[in-house]
Amino acid sequence: MNTTQPARAPIVERVAGWSARHRKTAVFGWLLLVVAAVVIGQRLGTDNLNSYDPGQAGQAERVLNRPVVQQPDSESVLVQGRVAGQTYGNDPEIREAVRQVVAALRAVPKAAAGIQSPLTRPGLVSAGPGGGRSALVTFNVAGNPGNDDQAVVPAMNAVAAVAAHHPGLKIEEAGGASLDRATGSITSQDFRKAEVTSVPVSLVLLLVVFGALIAAGIPLLLAGTAVISAISLMAIPSRWLPIGQTTSSIVLLVGMAVGIDYSLFYLRRVREERAAGHDTAEALRIAAHTSGRAIVVSGLTVMIALAGLFLTGIDVFSGVAVGTIMVVGVAVLGSLTFLPGILSMLGKWTDRGRIPFLGRRRTAAHESRFWGMLARAVVRRPLIWGGVAAAVLLTLAAPALSLNLEDAGIHSLPANVPVVRSLMDISQAFPGGPEPAEVVVTGSDLGGKQVSEAVAALNREVAATHGAIREPISTAMFGNDQVLVVSVPLAGSGTDATSNSALATLRTQALPATLGKVPGISYAVAGLTAGNHDFDAQLAKTVPWVFVFVLGLAFLLLMRAFRSVYIPALSICLNLLSVGASYGLMVLIFQDGHLQGLLGFTAYGGITTWLPLFMFVLLFGLSMDYHVFILSRIRELRVGGASARAAVTDGIARSAGVVTSAAVIMVAVFSIFATLSLIEFKMFGVAMAVAVLIDATIVRGVLLPAGLALLGERAWPQRARGPRGHRRARHAEVAQAAAAPVTSEVPGMSTIR
Repeated sequence: MNTTQPARAPIVERVAGWSARHRKTAVFGWLLLVVAAVVIGQRLGTDNLNSYDPGQAGQAERVLNRPVVQQPDSESVLVQGRVAGQTYGNDPEIREAVRQVVAALRAVPKAAAGIQSPLTRPGLVSAGPGGGRSALVTFNVAGNPGNDDQAVVPAMNAVAAVAAHHPGLKIEEAGGASLDRATGSITSQDFRKAEVTSVPVSLVLLLVVFGALIAAGIPLLLAGTAVISAISLMAIPSRWLPIGQTTSSIVLLVGMAVGIDYSLFYLRRVREERAAGHDTAEALRIAAHTSGRAIVVSGLTVMIALAGLFLTGIDVFSGVAVGTIMVVGVAVLGSLTFLPGILSMLGKWTDRGRIPFLGRRRTAAHESRFWGMLARAVVRRPLIWGGVAAAVLLTLAAPALSLNLEDAGIHSLPANVPVVRSLMDISQAFPGGPEPAEVVVTGSDLGGKQVSEAVAALNREVAATHGAIREPISTAMFGNDQVLVVSVPLAGSGTDATSNSALATLRTQALPATLGKVPGISYAVAGLTAGNHDFDAQLAKTVPWVFVFVLGLAFLLLMRAFRSVYIPALSICLNLLSVGASYGLMVLIFQDGHLQGLLGFTAYGGITTWLPLFMFVLLFGLSMDYHVFILSRIRELRVGGASARAAVTDGIARSAGVVTSAAVIMVAVFSIFATLSLIEFKMFGVAMAVAVLIDATIVRGVLLPAGLALLGERAWPQRARGPRGHRRARHAEVAQAAAAPVTSEVPGMSTIR
């Protein structure tokens, strides 16, 4: 008598089965969840918390953000002769233009305050014979500092009117407010372009993939509702984490990517099983057990990778991590509930709305001829194929050894933006002026004699620093002597090695010798150079822990999913190869300047500091989608009785259609970012598109089958006994049902290429 109890279905299959049986509850419950999320988001609203740099710069920024500190942005107007010999001393037109600029700014007192010019301050003329060929007029933007980018407009218009009357002179305005205005405008245009373009591009590609309008719309429906829900629910963590427009755009990108991927995996399998003769209920059961399980493992891996960003302790990364983890979790939940429910509700209607000439009929046993042939060739000679592919990726990754992390600064915007050209001209004529370091001093008796003497001593320290610290050093007091801000110009561009060296001189020599000797006060240095330096220092300290966390937890999760130590080790190594190759290409293109004419940017010799780490966690998570899906298909065939090598070749051939389709869509969406204006977005888009392309071709087609072939039977666990044997019997049952020969083909069925 056989007393073996039938194996209980895994929870993924049970959830999907419940959703398929209670399809109306699942579908309308999901839509109700989306509506509830939107209502919660609107009721709570998103708090626009400030994002602070780590370290000493962050301490100073928090003080500067106190209500008592109303520090306006400063603007500079450059008046310069266009030809050699035109100087402030010998050209009356330059002096007259300076007077007109000052008068024009005084005529808009609600926009400009604290006006300084060579008329009252000789230090605002550049060095050189005859008084120099450049003069500078400076002012503070009047009004509420939080609205400087709008308040500066009348002043910009006034300066532009003066410039129009002096075509023989270069009269340009630039500063914090005008730069923020230009950056905000370009960033909004870029995000709007990415958001508006990504959905139509995805829909067109999905129509090509499915050949049916309804089937193509389902992935967009899941991805769109997941993104809407996640962005709305971000109002909750925005109470304690900075959630900005950039975070929302990244959530959109990641949500669309994983939502479409998961839908493709699931829908492709359901249609395949229906084409093989199974009814909708059985097809959904098989898809839940196979693709559903792969989706859960993949989603958890993505979320683990993104959670590594918390270890950096950097505000902006924490906000991005919460948003992206949330959208991936919502997409996984929708894949297990809404997707089975809507597919059960639609039934054969999924294939309605056929597009003429798109999609082809395929049988359930369809395999990709190209990928199958390539996999078989690789499995026959894994060392040769794998060695060549690994050598290619290592060669591509080699330039990453010269990676130079440096903030783009004004190079972030295209060089043809007027404010960027103006800032470059001002910086060349008056080095170190536009972005001074800000020494934020707090404590008692800030207006007293000791502090005043210390500031005077700091002025005298300028000569001792041999040009690292420059003049003029200025001070501003806020809140009835509660906060003193000392502005100290530094050598360099603000983000280069010269500026970092000057910052070190200020922090370790000049300040300890002056303000550091005054009892009862404390100080911290903020500003562009300090913020970038402290950000880089925090990354350097925490990046190793992020790698250990992400790789370690991903290894444990994959080991639990596939019950093998070889599979996670191989997957992690291959992922690191593809990430390394994308880093190398990013250095070649953006740091070294190759293809800058084609892509429309000017290389500045560095890579944005935050990008490599963010790319690592995102790429590691997203590329695991393909690995988990392919490995799950191979494992399914292996459990069904296929040999290790046959399972590899057949699994890659059978999963080729959905992986290729998902990769094409993801590459297309990421490539949109390469067309945007800001250089950080170009870097992100190109590197991500290249990495996904490498992962879906060289890694999937060559390195993965080569690695599995070399591992052979060791890659897969031996047949288990006892309770695990019951679960394996369950897997074998599903695998045999899925591998059943084609008995019929649903009329009008169009499967994924």
